[in-house]
Amino acid sequence: MIETKQITITPFERERTIRIYTPADYDMTDKRYPVLYMHDGQNVFADEDASYKMSWRAGEYMDASKRDIIIVGIDSAPGEMRLDEYGPWENPYIGESLLGQDVTLGGQGSAYIEYIAQELKPMIDANYRTKPDETAMMGSSMGGLISIYAACVYPDVFKRVASLSSAFWFNQTELEQLIDASDLNGVERLYMDVGRKEVEQPSADGPTNEMYLESSERVYALLRDKVDHIRFEVIEEGVHNELAWRERFPMVISYLFSEEL
Repeated sequence: MIETKQITITPFERERTIRIYTPADYDMTDKRYPVLYMHDGQNVFADEDASYKMSWRAGEYMDASKRDIIIVGIDSAPGEMRLDEYGPWENPYIGESLLGQDVTLGGQGSAYIEYIAQELKPMIDANYRTKPDETAMMGSSMGGLISIYAACVYPDVFKRVASLSSAFWFNQTELEQLIDASDLNGVERLYMDVGRKEVEQPSADGPTNEMYLESSERVYALLRDKVDHIRFEVIEEGVHNELAWRERFPMVISYLFSEEL
């Protein structure tokens, strides 16, 4: 079952849709469930809701696999505000190459993650039969960047984290410094991947396939010394869209929620 609710992301006073998946047996049992928070929630469940009419179809996989996990998909902000919320630090240089505008992007990611950890998670835990100590996070592209940031600042909250095709290059230096300074002992499992074909048509100033690969390799090199159970995959034919992430979703879920530590 997938419920749709409206929330207010209080640091920004922005109305937002969240989509909450509960397992098929949720109303027939008194079990409690781990929770997975996913960014770009409009792309998580249904093609008709998705930005490019391609979704992860996460609910279909969860139903078929009978996995006992609640998923909370948080819709992204519209337009460039998505980059602001998913970028932990401001980037004053990248607006020209991404948007063709001389604008500063990013800088709201810290408040966004604090809202999830301090307000949204307690609300979900209070209203659903969750296991409050078993909380995961997953995102792709900029959602992957903000997920790794969340692991660094709330390692005892978001204990299992997945980051697919991540745009680490948006805040590369700051993220590396944060990882280096963070105690990630609370993180039980961490999954990362990157495709070799993330950028179909590279622009003169925008990110390239080599940039995605090098960026992820640098982040992984730091994280592997901090997290005992970490997996990093280079996807040879991996491209940058929801269809590609949909294909990897079952494997990522299996790794994140494996009990074999």
